[in-house]
Order: sequence, then structure tokens, then C-alpha cells
Amino acid sequence: MVKIALTSDNHFDINQVDVSEMIQLQGTWLMQRGVNIYLIAGDLFNHFDKSLDYVQRLQAFVPDITVRFIAGNHDMVNGVSFDELEQPLDPTYLHNQSMDISGTDWRIVGNNGWYDYSFADSLHRSEDRFAQWKRAYWLDSAIPQPLSDPERMQLVLGQVRAQLALAAHDHKRVLFMTHFVPRPEYLHLTQDDRFWNMMIAMLGSRHLGDLLAEYRVERTLFGHMHIHPAPRLITGTTYYDQAVGYGTKRRHEWLTDSFLKEWQLRTRIVTL
Repeated sequence: MVKIALTSDNHFDINQVDVSEMIQLQGTWLMQRGVNIYLIAGDLFNHFDKSLDYVQRLQAFVPDITVRFIAGNHDMVNGVSFDELEQPLDPTYLHNQSMDISGTDWRIVGNNGWYDYSFADSLHRSEDRFAQWKRAYWLDSAIPQPLSDPERMQLVLGQVRAQLALAAHDHKRVLFMTHFVPRPEYLHLTQDDRFWNMMIAMLGSRHLGDLLAEYRVERTLFGHMHIHPAPRLITGTTYYDQAVGYGTKRRHEWLTDSFLKEWQLRTRIVTL
């Protein structure tokens, strides 16, 4: 048996966490529970270099645990270009990469993900209108990219399809890790001009969920939404959103009174 710990959206900088202390506390907690693999589905810092540095330091602290991460939209805001994000920058960075779990028929596939406004198709608004809203209100407007959002999502879908097709060819069961939301069941869209309807368009893509169903992916870890859902089986895939979220005075999303407690509560350990 292999124990895998799942987390997302730690937001160390926003939560004003002492990272050096947290590396020791998190690493010790993971080791005490016999975790073999620790997966982080993005949004560690608002700076990619800081996110990578944290993961590398944590990996050094827990050499017997395999630590892997992907980038969320917050990680992409500073310190990295679009082209760099598409490269295998470090062994711990799993975007458009895969890792077989020794002694099992499981494969972990990672992709940062993106969005294409398809969650808001029923609003019948133009791509330009969504893009204009994004430039005015959304953090992601600070992320440099040479493609439109739908074009970037097509790139993602092509990458994921290739990885899943290879896994099927190799007779591997798949645990898929992404940052953005892959299923509309987690969202609430209304047919009016409420602010959150435009935001929903930026949360992910229904086409990714369709692709995961097509290839019968068994388990998927994602983040981005700072909610507390139980694991959910949808079209044959068990979905895990293990986001820690914000514990600030302005946005207190936690169920506990400290980052460590919330991280421990939200980190899910699965056995494969």
C-alpha cells in the first residue's frame, strides 16, 4: 500500500505563515503518518520562485517522501513566464509530467490547467466580454500569456489527452492533479448579471471533466475553490478539493483557529 497526502491552496504569504517553521511541522506530520507521496495542487505563494523554493526545501526535509506540485494562478503571477511554466523546471514540478507509483499499477499525472469560459456558456456572452471582465477585475490579468484563455485551455486539453492516452496504453490507473475546477457540479450559475457569474467563467473548464470521464480517470485532485466538500464521485471519478484557503481577518474561510490545524484538517490521505 502507498499513502498519498493531498493538499492545495496553502497561500503561505497571504496567510502570513512562517515558512521555515511550517516546513518542519508539515514534514514531521507527514512522516509520522507514514505518507509516501505528498501532492500539492497549486497556490502556495504569489510568486513561482517562492513556491518552488518551499517545495524544494520540504523535499530536502523529508527525503523519504516524494513531494510534487503544480502551479496555480497565484503561483503564476510573479517570477515565471508562460514558456517557463511549460518546461520541466524541476523534478518536483509535475505540470505535463507523470510519475508511476512503484509497486502498483497507478500513475500520477499532473497539469496546471486553465479555463475557457465554458462554465458560463449558458450566459451566451462573447469571448471578448469575458476577457474584458478579466482585465478589469481578476488577478489572472497580471499573468503573462501569448494565447487567449480558450486557446490556452485547448493546449491543456491536448496535453492531458496525450498523457491519459499513454496511461491507458500502459494499462495504468490514474490519479490526476490539476489546479482549476474540472466539474460544473461545484459551481452555481444564475441567468442574470450577478458578479459571480463572470467569475465562474474563470474557474476552469467543463471540457476537462469530460476528458477525465472519457478516459475513466479514477481519482482527481484539484483546488482553486476555497470550499470544504467531501470527496465526490462524478461519472466514475472521485474528486478531491483539499484547499486550505484564507485565514485572514478580511477573508476567514477556515474551520479552525490556526494555519497548521486547518492544513491538518484539510489534508487528505488516501491509500492506493
